[in-house]
Amino acid sequence: MLVPFIFLERALHREIQVVFLILTRRADIAMIIFSVIFFPGVFLHELSHFLMAKLLMIKTGKVSLIPESMPDGRLRLGYVEVTKSDILRDSLVGMAPLIVGGLFVSYAAIYKLNLLPLWDAFRQAEFSLFWSAFASLPSQPDFTLWFYLTFAVSSTMLPSESDRNAWLPLGGAIILLIGFVIFAGAGVWMLENIAPPLNIFFRSVATIFGLSAMVHFVFILPFLLIHKLLTRVTGLDIG
Repeated sequence: MLVPFIFLERALHREIQVVFLILTRRADIAMIIFSVIFFPGVFLHELSHFLMAKLLMIKTGKVSLIPESMPDGRLRLGYVEVTKSDILRDSLVGMAPLIVGGLFVSYAAIYKLNLLPLWDAFRQAEFSLFWSAFASLPSQPDFTLWFYLTFAVSSTMLPSESDRNAWLPLGGAIILLIGFVIFAGAGVWMLENIAPPLNIFFRSVATIFGLSAMVHFVFILPFLLIHKLLTRVTGLDIG
């Protein structure tokens, strides 16, 4: 579920930027519009970094929610300066947007949008039930607001490359620890006591990524069509 979600997220971000670049023909205005669309998600992303750092007693520096172009061509929508600490705390600070964003998406998708029946129908390939559940979505209270917030938050909850710097050494340490525990003879105990809750956890994470991918899929089709229409009308396109 993570792979299609990342693919759809990146494709949709590109289509949104292309559409507004063609409409405005100015990169700075397109950047402002793009940042405004995703502002709720960016705000929650950076706030989660900041609060996790404070919770773990790590010093923070400058906080910015102003978008800026990076030398490599990427667009940075915001950042929080955080002092380096140990790999565990650095990993938790980097993971904070995914944790907070995932909790928000779970709450909004399950309790405000009632997307679980839609997701279950999709997983079980019951497409008639899927389209029936899809058609009933707009009847949910405040549907437009919650659908937009779910989209904006899920689209910005994945940690950036700098957020993931401490994950590799931490992952290596965890793998070594698991190997040592198995070598010590606790493999059967782990299968009986650790594997079941881990399975539940990863299924929950997969559901969050699946729901996020579904929301992005709904948005990407209109933007693809708008992109094609604008290219046909204006004769402009961006490769």
